[in-house]
Amino acid sequence: MALTESTMMELGTTAPDFALPDVVTGKLVRRDDFRGQRGLLVMFICTHCPFVKHIEKGLAALGMDYDGEPVSIVAIGSNDAASYPDDSPAGLKQQAQTMGFRFPYLYDETQAVAHAFKAACTPDIYLFDGDFKLVYRGQFDKSRPGNGVPVTGEDLRAALDAVLEGSPPAADQKASIGCNIKWKS
Repeated sequence: MALTESTMMELGTTAPDFALPDVVTGKLVRRDDFRGQRGLLVMFICTHCPFVKHIEKGLAALGMDYDGEPVSIVAIGSNDAASYPDDSPAGLKQQAQTMGFRFPYLYDETQAVAHAFKAACTPDIYLFDGDFKLVYRGQFDKSRPGNGVPVTGEDLRAALDAVLEGSPPAADQKASIGCNIKWKS
């Protein structure tokens, strides 16, 4: 496992625009579809990364727990599917259906969206407020494959709860750690 840390994009950065297909529905999903919400959570994930596999049930639980709240969640797969076929739209769709993800899972074939977000790893997590300003970028929680810490999502949940309450998330944010994004040559 190659460990790669999130680039920790500067807080206050505006969410990059995107328009990507949902691997489950085929519908084109745009950033601006989420205007009027209190927050937008964007997570770069994939199917094969051991760090994502370690928390994917927690991601599904997070999606269920915040379903119906005025915060939107999207996952984006940006890995090179030619080199990592499990991360193709079909593989991402299977993961979404198997895990019961209640949020759109988008496919970034050109990797332009991952570049715009300065995404570096899977998982790489960004939470924006209702004005699409970055308020949290960091880890899901302290759990990692093999460290024995339960997967709770406590760091991300605390940030989401703060956004829902109209408060800024804690300033002490720990970088997400995972596998590097698999960039095209």
